[in-house]
Amino acid sequence: MNRVLGNAGIALGVASAALGLLTMVVALAQKRHERLRLARSYSLLVLLGAVVAVVAMQRALITRDFTVQYVAEHGSSRTPPLFNVATMWAALEGSILLWVVVLAGYLAVTVHRFRDRLGDRLLGVAIAVQLAVCLFFFGLLLGPANPFGAFDPPIGFDGPGPNPLLQNHPLMAFHPPMLYLGYVGFTVPFSFAIAALVTGRLGEGWLVATRRWTLIAWGFLTVGIIAGAWWSYEVLGWAGYWAWDPVENASFLPWLCGTAYLHSVMVQERRGMLRVWNLSLLCATFSLTILGTFLTRSGVIESVHAFSEGSVGPLLLAFFGLVVVTAVGLIGWRGDLLRSPGRLDSPLSREGAFLVNNLAFAAFAFVVLLGTVFPLVLEALSDRRVSVGAQYFDRMTMPIALALLFLMAIAPVLPWRKASAELLRTRLLVPAWVGAGALVFAVAVGARGLAPLLCFTLAGFAGGSALRQVVLATRRQGWRGLVGRANGGMVVHLGVVLLAVGYAASGSYVKDGEFSVAPGDSVSLGGHSVTFLGAETVELPEKQSVVASIRLDDGSVYSPSLDRFRQAGRLIGTPSVKPSLVDDIYLTLVEPPDAAGRAVIRVVIEPLVSWLWVGGAVMALGTLLALFPGRRRRPTDAVSAPVPVAAGSRRSPPPGRGAGDGEGDGGGRGSEPEPEPVEVG
Repeated sequence: MNRVLGNAGIALGVASAALGLLTMVVALAQKRHERLRLARSYSLLVLLGAVVAVVAMQRALITRDFTVQYVAEHGSSRTPPLFNVATMWAALEGSILLWVVVLAGYLAVTVHRFRDRLGDRLLGVAIAVQLAVCLFFFGLLLGPANPFGAFDPPIGFDGPGPNPLLQNHPLMAFHPPMLYLGYVGFTVPFSFAIAALVTGRLGEGWLVATRRWTLIAWGFLTVGIIAGAWWSYEVLGWAGYWAWDPVENASFLPWLCGTAYLHSVMVQERRGMLRVWNLSLLCATFSLTILGTFLTRSGVIESVHAFSEGSVGPLLLAFFGLVVVTAVGLIGWRGDLLRSPGRLDSPLSREGAFLVNNLAFAAFAFVVLLGTVFPLVLEALSDRRVSVGAQYFDRMTMPIALALLFLMAIAPVLPWRKASAELLRTRLLVPAWVGAGALVFAVAVGARGLAPLLCFTLAGFAGGSALRQVVLATRRQGWRGLVGRANGGMVVHLGVVLLAVGYAASGSYVKDGEFSVAPGDSVSLGGHSVTFLGAETVELPEKQSVVASIRLDDGSVYSPSLDRFRQAGRLIGTPSVKPSLVDDIYLTLVEPPDAAGRAVIRVVIEPLVSWLWVGGAVMALGTLLALFPGRRRRPTDAVSAPVPVAAGSRRSPPPGRGAGDGEGDGGGRGSEPEPEPVEVG
């Protein structure tokens, strides 16, 4: 029943996406734009097919229907309910099913949002692009990644369950869906960018139509990355949260390009500049989501040979190549029309700062991409395996990250067009004092080392600049000064500052010790007393655990463990963490007690690591605030305008009107219509 239902849902999705795409293409070619309204029906059918397939898979997992091959390979009667649901995205086929249902949801919401303008040609091309992406991923489910294959289980059969590491913390149930909501969300602005290139409507209308979609996708991706780092910290037992491994980099690369786009799009909206940059960044962001899926789901990370043995990896790589070639070809084709009507009046201006910001993010992304892909290319060409370690990434990205912190302090106070030295001195005085105060405080509490001290100083500088903007906005507008994309963006900046401080402190001043202890023994590390009380064996349906009891200096008892999952047979360490805003005490049981009761425990003291999670929460809050219109925003929806903005028209404010610098209120009024500026990340 579940197999039939699931395959029927996939077949419905494939047929609806294919017929919808064909209808859109024919209607556009014949200029029968009234037929574009059929997109609403096709999008609902695509969504229905995806939902039916997901319901069938979840039903099969919940009922332990081992006649479904995916359930037989990854499910188990011993898997706890929460992780049983999350098993759907624990392996290749299920993760593509999750991708498909999220993609179908975005398609349906896009069509519903623009339901009154479905006859518009630009919108028709955008929907056709989304349907084409849907067709590709539904095609994977119908063919090489079908999760509803048949299996004939023997009597008493029980599956192995998901990887033990994926059923050891509740974050596993939320981290991948957040990432996919971010990954897939970039399909919407990408489709509009392609539509703008195809139709030649290369003004700022499509930016206005998709700016919130981009921000939503970026926000989900941010939360997903932070949640993934937190999961790594809480589960893997190495007392770290970011190792620059290919899986982490696969999500970080589109985040970097998306962040650069959210900054530079402000320049195009305000001055009509950086059109090629913005189109390239959007296309790169979407392309990197496909590349990230290829890296994490094709087997290529384990071995190039493992990748070549399957068919999903080559198909994902081919789709990635098609996206890149199409995007580059369209941008080259429209090169003459993409010439910016505005020009850079002075490097010392807000648009100049955003241009440098673009270059910094591009360099950051290139360094990460090179370190991630180079070992795979080398292995493919020479059959030699090499690894690029964290030392390369830290050394290469640290100067860029510090430069970005400096830009975060400078850019918000710069006016458009040109800044005077006197204006900069006035506006940067308070942030500079905050940065100096941060340096003095860090040295006073014992911080040492050039790189972390420089990070604390620049973080204080950037934080002071963001706080100054927020204070000015709230003085003029009250509590609504926190709402709007410009001011919400300043809240995001504050979150980034907290992240930077937590990263620098936890990475530079960690104290680590491994101790052999008997029951009753106490050890000291970093000013904390740790007492081993003993250990016991706990039997659970899915695992056997050796659980230690460790008392900390405040009397609280924590319980790191070593878990042996019955189906997998592997021994998995589960740490126990006492968090605080000053430092975390990270405890792991390295070796279980011997016959004499002596065990080996590891104690790690990590300063300020909790500020990473606080910073992530502040970034999420800032993104939410940025989604709401600010007080000075004029509602507009440029998709409704069938007449394209001429390639040479000037979108920047005329002299004497709208040339304000946005000091404290998100920007002055410009020419009609004036989108609210984006300052996020």
